[in-house]
Amino acid sequence: MKKAVIATTSLAGCFGCHMSLLDIDAKILDLIELVEFDKSPINDLKTFTRECDIGLIEGGCCNSENVEVLKDFRKHCKILISVGECAIMGGLPALRNNIPVKECLEEAYLNGPSVAGNNEAGIIPNDDELPILLNKVYPCHDIVKIDYHLPGCPPRAGLIWEALYALLTNQKIDLPYELVKYD
Repeated sequence: MKKAVIATTSLAGCFGCHMSLLDIDAKILDLIELVEFDKSPINDLKTFTRECDIGLIEGGCCNSENVEVLKDFRKHCKILISVGECAIMGGLPALRNNIPVKECLEEAYLNGPSVAGNNEAGIIPNDDELPILLNKVYPCHDIVKIDYHLPGCPPRAGLIWEALYALLTNQKIDLPYELVKYD
């Protein structure tokens, strides 16, 4: 049987959703029987080497690089899944959405308690190689078409496993309340 190809990435988030994927514990061995990983921090591949059946995206889009990576994933993945609250709604990074970018940068580089007195030149980084901050943090579905959403912060390992297993075995995704509840 030909194995499915999966790619993963983290945008503006904390990497907790990747940790949750790894938390499927012994089922990771079952997953490896069904898939090969392409571009992913799991195997340290930085670029796509082929088209992928499933892409898992964690994190929202807070800068130009996040948008480029997300659009590239959409081009290379037949199915694209937003994993976790940051990818679905912007998550904690979106707390800055009601604050102008200029004010955020000034707080981070000029006025914040950790920088007071340490940036005497008053420089806010502005190198051409740095990604440009967006006016707000966007959920992934505001940028590209997303096929499935797996909620949670991070989603439970069982939720990720059940969704992936159903997709990989051509079954209907049936996620009982116990897998998606927050209490």
